[in-house]
Amino acid sequence: MSGGKTFSLTRLRQIHSSVWALGVVSLLMDFSSEMIHALLPIYLVGAMGASMAAVGAIEGVAEATASIVKIFSGAVSDWFGRRKLLAVIGYGLAAATKPMFPLAPNVAWITTARFLDRVGKGVRGAPRDALVADVTPPHLRGAAFGLRQSLDTVGAFLGPAVAVLAMWWTFNDIRMVFWIAAIPAVLAVLVLALGVSEPVATRPARPARFPLHIAELRGLGGAFWLVVAVSTVFSLARFSEAFLILKAQAVGLPDALAPLVLVAMNVVYAAASYPVGAFSDRGDRITPLIAGLVALIVADATLAFSETLPVVSIGVLLWGLHMGLTQGLLAALVADSAPAALRGTAFGVFNLTGGVALLVASLAAGELWDAYGPWATFTAGGVCAAGSLLGLLIIQKKRHFKAH
Repeated sequence: MSGGKTFSLTRLRQIHSSVWALGVVSLLMDFSSEMIHALLPIYLVGAMGASMAAVGAIEGVAEATASIVKIFSGAVSDWFGRRKLLAVIGYGLAAATKPMFPLAPNVAWITTARFLDRVGKGVRGAPRDALVADVTPPHLRGAAFGLRQSLDTVGAFLGPAVAVLAMWWTFNDIRMVFWIAAIPAVLAVLVLALGVSEPVATRPARPARFPLHIAELRGLGGAFWLVVAVSTVFSLARFSEAFLILKAQAVGLPDALAPLVLVAMNVVYAAASYPVGAFSDRGDRITPLIAGLVALIVADATLAFSETLPVVSIGVLLWGLHMGLTQGLLAALVADSAPAALRGTAFGVFNLTGGVALLVASLAAGELWDAYGPWATFTAGGVCAAGSLLGLLIIQKKRHFKAH
């Protein structure tokens, strides 16, 4: 145990300062975003009369938008070699959209705000992840992506926790909480501008053509496309965490405490991400992915048939565990398998395919909930996760993913 702890701490000290800064930026922006997102499903359904299918559509379209934009921003960052500039533009746009939520008079306005916010996420996502890979040697990639993901997720549970306190302080004034959420978003942009340096001496060579050319995409290699296939199928087994909040509300959680669902989920997510990433640097990225799918299957089964808040809480914690076991590792696998000159493009493709799958999953989740109830939504998720697990086990027998 002490040996593993020393191994993880040693890697923490070796991680580039820009990765730490990018982690803090992610923490602050997720702090802001999750303060809003933790209350948004309830606000849409309760205050604005939106249906469950509408919630699923809004969330799915928002995330798909981010994924589509990422493929272009990643390619542009490869072509021009300016990853930090795109990250600043993306985080800046996201910060600028935060006041739109408290000002929103209707569902269409909120949909627009979510759309623009996710455009900002799309602009920054692939260049940021490629920048992490640019400044990190191969033997530290799991730890670096795990650290950034852990810090990101700390913001994701601090945001809902502060939202609960802010709801109490403002006497359940959701619009006021939305205004408060704009503050950490502005701080995130400042930290990014001042604290992140872009490598010059080690910057990857510029691709021969604009990276979205078919010849360049073929140059990403078979190993990369296998990672994309696995992650896409895996994304079909997931849907927006908004449905976790609505499930907890359905079994009796008061509206003012609804953000605690995301707090609980993200505490586990944050706690697992870095240790799992550091472990995978020893040469095994596949075993944690398998464990993550098992955790998702059990989470879906628990949430599908639970009728009490304590049991729903167990399902939420398992959902957070599956995120911690998988998300950072999938990013590390992209960095492992993609050529250095096409890293931005690779992360863009990776996020596009995953985002489209997440859109399909979220739309289906909302429709199933409206038609049959929450048990159908979570049962379908569990079935998809089981199919993903079977495919991953087959791939493991034929070809192992390993840290390089």
